Amino acid sequence: MSAGAATTPAPDEVRRSTRSGAVGLAGAAVNGAFGFVLTTVIVRTYGADGSGALFTVIGLVTIVGAICCLGADTGLMWAIPRRPRDTAGRLLPVALLPTLGLALAVGAAGVAAAGPVGRALLDSADATALIRVAFVGVPVIVAATVLLAAVRATRNVTAYVGVQFLFVPIARPLLVAGAVAAGGGVLLGFAGWLVPVGVAAVLGLLLVARPLGVARPAPADWRPFWSFALPRAASVAIDASSMWVGVLLAGALAGQAEAGVFAAVGRYALAGLLVMQGLRVAIAPQLSRLLGTDRRPDAAAVYRRTTLWIVLLSWPAYLLLALFAPAFLALFGPEFAAGAGPMAVLAAAMLVNVGVGLVQTVLLMSGNSRGHLLATVAGLTLNVAGCLVLIPRHGALGAAVAWSLGIVCENVLAAILARRALGAPLFSRPLVLAAGALVAATLAAGTLGVLTGGRGLPGLAVTLGVLLGGCAAALASRRVRSALSKVRSQLRPHPQPERSS
Repeated sequence: MSAGAATTPAPDEVRRSTRSGAVGLAGAAVNGAFGFVLTTVIVRTYGADGSGALFTVIGLVTIVGAICCLGADTGLMWAIPRRPRDTAGRLLPVALLPTLGLALAVGAAGVAAAGPVGRALLDSADATALIRVAFVGVPVIVAATVLLAAVRATRNVTAYVGVQFLFVPIARPLLVAGAVAAGGGVLLGFAGWLVPVGVAAVLGLLLVARPLGVARPAPADWRPFWSFALPRAASVAIDASSMWVGVLLAGALAGQAEAGVFAAVGRYALAGLLVMQGLRVAIAPQLSRLLGTDRRPDAAAVYRRTTLWIVLLSWPAYLLLALFAPAFLALFGPEFAAGAGPMAVLAAAMLVNVGVGLVQTVLLMSGNSRGHLLATVAGLTLNVAGCLVLIPRHGALGAAVAWSLGIVCENVLAAILARRALGAPLFSRPLVLAAGALVAATLAAGTLGVLTGGRGLPGLAVTLGVLLGGCAAALASRRVRSALSKVRSQLRPHPQPERSS
């Protein structure tokens, strides 16, 4: 770390987070749009049963891949910004060798046990083949995840966004649609989902080779890295499985149709988190650098600015999802109409999730991976217990309620711990005022839409028209124009310290 980086004033830190956050948001928008396209292609092509099988195997490989990463991806984003450039390359073998070794062993075991696993999770004819392909893909997913984390920690955010937020989500629906056009079933469709990850792993290796390189680790490199990463290994598996636990249990306890409905609803709920995800990957290394040098006021300033943008961009979407769930689900077909209740429940929980901002990123980048694990375990416990109790009687709605309980529990605990890490209040007065005005305006427009056009597409169209008109009218305000001008000034090119974020 250069001396310039250590003495950068808080306004420049906010400027840097704004610029990198804008890139992350643009990537998240593309990611979300093509993620929705992918979901639409899957559910329209395979129906509730077929999409339930495909989403189940995607959930399985997502959870297993996250476990095999052992938290090394987050470990790289935490450790590399705190290391001198000439020694950071020693961390790549430290992260890759154990994770790839575990992934290869798990993949081989999964292929050998594909028959029993397939019969337990799926009732489709090609269940065994699906499970085999999934476990073959586990090492590929692990390599891509770890290498892209190194890319984010060493290069400008645009390199990571270009691969993870642009290439992968754009390629997936194209390949799945191509598989369908070629007459392929669920198996070929899953292969289309998996192939872009392999390409991303190759791109990650190429992008990280030049700025970071690979050096032989010193004995002292291993313990600090894995002391942080291993507690994260459990919590990242929980993060990855938060929705998929419900999908898997819904399929086992209520049938694949209910699993398909819940998976489709969950996709909508997760789409709103792409704003937060885009900002997280943009500022995580910056937060690690600031907290690593005990610049907590600067870190708090970056956190508050980011939280304000998350709330402004995410809360209206979740309020509209709750009010007009039937309209959104109509795009998937009549089989998914039963998902309106689950969607409303999840949308309410997601208001809490995005409302506390990047508290979990603050926890991790402060080095408190054990505190993060505590919060995620508490959330998972409520989620699983709720699923076991509620799914047999309520199907997808029970899965949504269970997941919502876990979401709220995890984020409340994380917020308490993040407040301690920053040493400052999480919420500023501008954030509270903006959130209140946003909720009032969105609910007013939504109520007008429901009264005039119902909860279907006509009502949604009316609401969007009212909101767009309100945004246009707001531009007449001098204060609004001044705020937008300030944001534009922060997006202009500005000298960066040696280790950009």
